[in-house]
Amino acid sequence: MATVNDKLPLANRVAVITGASSGLGEATAELLAERGAKVAVLARRADRLEALVERVEQHGGAALALAVDVTDAAALNAAAERVKAELGTADLLFNNAGVMLAAPVTEGRVDEWQRMIDVNITGLMNAIGAFSPQLVEAAADKGIADLVNTSSIAAQNVFPNFAVYTGSKAFVSHASRNLRAELGPQNVRVSVIEPGIVRTELQGHVDHAGTNAWLDDVLANHEVLEAGDIAETVAFLAAQPRRVNFQQVTVMPTFQGN
Repeated sequence: MATVNDKLPLANRVAVITGASSGLGEATAELLAERGAKVAVLARRADRLEALVERVEQHGGAALALAVDVTDAAALNAAAERVKAELGTADLLFNNAGVMLAAPVTEGRVDEWQRMIDVNITGLMNAIGAFSPQLVEAAADKGIADLVNTSSIAAQNVFPNFAVYTGSKAFVSHASRNLRAELGPQNVRVSVIEPGIVRTELQGHVDHAGTNAWLDDVLANHEVLEAGDIAETVAFLAAQPRRVNFQQVTVMPTFQGN
């Protein structure tokens, strides 16, 4: 007889979420667990991850906290081994870790440029490298697996002072298109989500006065997206019939024109 958990839309799925200590990752982990998935939550802040796991378990879910930095490929490979051993073969990767910094290029903030490249590009590929073998294995066993990458509307549009950030997100979107051609024939669906402005910790990383003023004005005077909106998008993608792959999903606040 099927249990209640077996009847949930994401029952028997094993989901890995990077950048899970706050924002989109945290909200997505909680929602996927609520809908039946076992979740492995990855980020640098161990205390936040442990609190997240405790909440998931209090609601009857199963979760595993792994404190890792996505820029460390070896640590991600070790994390992948633990996920497989403790939760089972991962069949959903929400590749969400990212950082957004902004300033005029003339300020020459090379350290910030490198940080965005390391996390948004190298970190993305480190996670894909660590978990894609499991996604392929799971797809062969279950018939489907999902790789969902977080990009941004910045991948499509122009935002002054955000040149490196927008470039890093353009990489995420275009790499996802290429990965779809590579992994799709192996029944691994690849989707990229391009959100508009979402209320998360990302805005707090920016320390350029002019850009901060613009962000503060937008957040104070407009109804922007919430992290749960993107979590719902990830859950929707994962629950589709195996024949359906939403290749690219742009999610915008109603007020935001571009």
